[in-house]
This record gives sequence, structure tokens and C-alpha cells, in this order.
Amino acid sequence: MKIYTKTGDKGTTLLIGGTRVPKHHIKIEAYGTMDELNAFVGLLRDKIDVKYQDELIQIQNDLFTIGSFLALDASKKELANGKKRLDIKEIDEQNVVWLEEKMDEMDATLPPMTNFILPGGDERVSVCHICRTICRKTERKMTYLNEVESVAEILLKYINRLSDYFFILARKLSMELGVKETPWLAK
Repeated sequence: MKIYTKTGDKGTTLLIGGTRVPKHHIKIEAYGTMDELNAFVGLLRDKIDVKYQDELIQIQNDLFTIGSFLALDASKKELANGKKRLDIKEIDEQNVVWLEEKMDEMDATLPPMTNFILPGGDERVSVCHICRTICRKTERKMTYLNEVESVAEILLKYINRLSDYFFILARKLSMELGVKETPWLAK
């Protein structure tokens, strides 16, 4: 399989299902931003302690799944024989519950927050915050897409929780690394 196909040279790309759309189409923006997030999650996985790597691999797999459903042509979700065009396990409530459980485990060990916290203090913590902000950007793209074409509510819910996960992971890493959290001081 060649990586380059030359079919996108004129600024269009194919959705799953065969419909060609401009590369700036909101669907492409949504799953492209998801891909950007996934790449930064990979960077985070490379930088942090091994104990979080399985969680991050699960998240990366979930992001690929969500991206696949975002890349699906809404008008062609089924093949001519009635089978689903994507025969992969969908994201469901259990994926969201898993994220919530991971956050609750980490949060139980953290001191209460009394201020907004400025990102930074250690490169690994900063990468968590980059993942958090790209996740929020992905969420904005997905909610915009949802105004044009229905996006499954569970996908929006998962992405919303995921940004919270990265925030709590940043706090947890700060604590484990002995990094002082810098509060935002409004003047």
C-alpha cells in the first residue's frame, strides 16, 4: 500500500464511503484535529512514566475509533447489503465511565484546587496541558460538525471527559514530580 495516492493533489479527500470533499470541510477539520490530538498523546506517552502508558494507548485507540466515525460519510453508513460500513466496536458509555474512574483514582490523591492553575512547571506536565487544549479544540470542531451533521452524543461526551482527564493527569504528574503548581493571580 502506497502512502501517496495523488488523489488529494487538488485539495479534496475521500470520506469513508467514497464521497469526495474539500480538505477544509468541517468533517476533515474534526477528524484532522482528532489526529493532531492523538499525535500529542503519543508524545505524552513517550515522555511519562510507564504506569500511564496503557491508559494512553487505550485513549489513542479510542481516538482512532472516534476519528473513523467522524470520517464516515453520513449518507453512506451502510453497504448495499445492509451491513455497516465500519465494522468496529463503537465508543459507548463504558468508555466514558472508564475515563471517569481513572480521573477519580488520580483526583483522590490530589490536594484540593483553590485557584486556576497556570500550565507548566515540567515538560511532561506541559504536554498534558497541550493535549487538554487540543482536546478542547477537537470538541469545538465536533460540536460545529454536529450543527451540520449529527455526531453521536457519546462521542461528544467522551471528548469532553478526555480534556478533564488530561487536566487531572497534569496535576497528578505535578504532584509525583514534585512540581509546584503555579496559581493564576488575577490582578
